[in-house]
Amino acid sequence: MESAKTLVDEVEPADDEEVDTLTIGRRIRQLRTAQGMTLDALASAVDRAPSQLSMIENGRREPKLTLLRAIARALGTSLDALLQTEPLDERASMEIALERAMRGQTFQALGIAPFRIAKTMPDDALRTMLALQGEIERLRDERAATPEEARRANVSLRRLMRTQNNHFPELEERAREILDAVDHPGGPLTQRTASDIAAHLGFTLHYVPDLPQTTRSVADIRNGRLYLSSRLASKGDPRTAVLQALSSRILGHTEPTDYAEFLRQRVETNYLTGALLMPAAHVVPALQAAKRDRAISIEDLRDTYSVSYETAAHRFTNLATVHLDIPVHFLKVHESGTITKAYENDDVNFPADRLGAIEGQMCCRKWTSRVVFDVDDHFNPYHQYTDTGNGTYWCTARVEFSSEGAHSVSVGVRFDDTKWFLGRDTTNRGVSKHSVEVCCRRAPEDLEASWREYSWPNVRTPRTLLATLPTGSFPGVDTTDVYEFLEAHAPR
Repeated sequence: MESAKTLVDEVEPADDEEVDTLTIGRRIRQLRTAQGMTLDALASAVDRAPSQLSMIENGRREPKLTLLRAIARALGTSLDALLQTEPLDERASMEIALERAMRGQTFQALGIAPFRIAKTMPDDALRTMLALQGEIERLRDERAATPEEARRANVSLRRLMRTQNNHFPELEERAREILDAVDHPGGPLTQRTASDIAAHLGFTLHYVPDLPQTTRSVADIRNGRLYLSSRLASKGDPRTAVLQALSSRILGHTEPTDYAEFLRQRVETNYLTGALLMPAAHVVPALQAAKRDRAISIEDLRDTYSVSYETAAHRFTNLATVHLDIPVHFLKVHESGTITKAYENDDVNFPADRLGAIEGQMCCRKWTSRVVFDVDDHFNPYHQYTDTGNGTYWCTARVEFSSEGAHSVSVGVRFDDTKWFLGRDTTNRGVSKHSVEVCCRRAPEDLEASWREYSWPNVRTPRTLLATLPTGSFPGVDTTDVYEFLEAHAPR
C-alpha cells in the first residue's frame, strides 16, 4: 500500500488558501480530540458557537487571526503550531487529501457529491478512495496527451511498421477470411460485396444527413445498424467508408486506453480496409507480373481496383518489400509543405524533430512531393529523380483534393529499383540538401538581403500547437452528440 504522503502528492493541488484552511482545521481537531476536549467545550472557551468551530475544523471557513490565537491558548499550544503546513498524523493527511479531491474536477466530473468524512470511516477505506482517485487522475492525464506525447506515439508506431516492412500477415489473413465468408470470387471488391460483408457481420447500412460532425460513421452495436453520411453516396468511395466502419468490428477493437492505442487501431483499420479492397491473392500476382515486365505503376493499381491514388499507394507499400523485394517510401504532404503521413524502409532521409517525429515537419521544396504542386498537368503522374545526401531516389506523385485542401501523395524507391517502374525514363531531376539549412530552409541570399529587415509576417499559429489532444477514448469525438444521434435514430 502506498504511503499517505505519496497519495497526497497525487491529489489535484488546491489553491494556497484552501490548503491552509484544511490543514489548520484538521490540526485544531486533532489537538482537541487528543486532549479529550469536546467541540462544545472548545467553543465555550473561545466564546464562539460550536457550529462556527465545526466549519473551521472541516475547512469550510477561514478563521481570523484573533480567533486562532484564542484557540491556541485554549488548546495549550502556540499560534505557530497551528499554522504549520504539515498535518500531525497519517489519518489527518488522508482526510485532507480526500477533502481536496472531493472539491476537485475529478469528483465533479463523475457526479460524486462531497460527503462528510466520519470519524468511524476506516483508514483502509480512505486509502482505497485516494488510490482510486489517483488512478483516475493518472488515466485522465494519460488520455490528454500533449503534442509531444502524440509525436512519441507516432514514432513508436512507425518503428513497428518499418520492422514489419509495413506488412502485417495477421491482418492479411483476417481479410482473406472475411472475403471467403462472403464468397468473394477474387479481383476488385464491388459495392455489393461490401454490403454483403456488413450483412455477414450483422449490420444494415443507413445513410443519414445528420451524422455527428466529429465522426465518419457511427455503429449502433445494440441494433446492428451502421450509420454513414448521405453525402458520401454522391462523392468519395462508398466502399471505403463502409469497410473502414466495419474494420474495428472485424478486428474486435475495444475502447482505446491511450493515444498510442488509438493510433494503432487507426492504422489497423486502414490496413484491413485496403486488404479488403485490394485482396493480396489477386494483387500480388499482378504486381509480380508487372515487375517481370518492368511496368509497375501505382496508377494501374488505382484504376484496376477503382480506389483512390492514396489507397493504391498505401497498399503498394504493404506488399512491395515482402512480395517484390523492393524497399519503398511513402509521403503525404499538404499544399503548405507540411508532412502529414510518412513511411520508409529504403533509408530515405525524412526531416524529423528531436523525438524522431516526421509528421508536422516541412518537406523539402526540391522533393517530388513539393514540386508536383507546381505541375500544370494533373491528368498524368509526375515522376522525378532527386539527388539526396543518402543517394538518388525516384518518385511518382499525384495531387489529390479534399476538404482540408490539396495534398500530394508520392511513392519512391532507390535508384537501383527504378528499373521496375513505368516513368523511369523521366528527365525531371532535383537536388535536395534538406539536411543543411542552405537547401530550402533559408531564402536565397539575394531575397534575404532585400527583405529580411523589411518583412513581418503575421503567423497563422497551428491550432494544436499549445493545446493538449482532446480527452476521451476517441480523441476529438463529441460523445454527447453521438449518444443523442443514436437515441434519435434507434428503431422504436
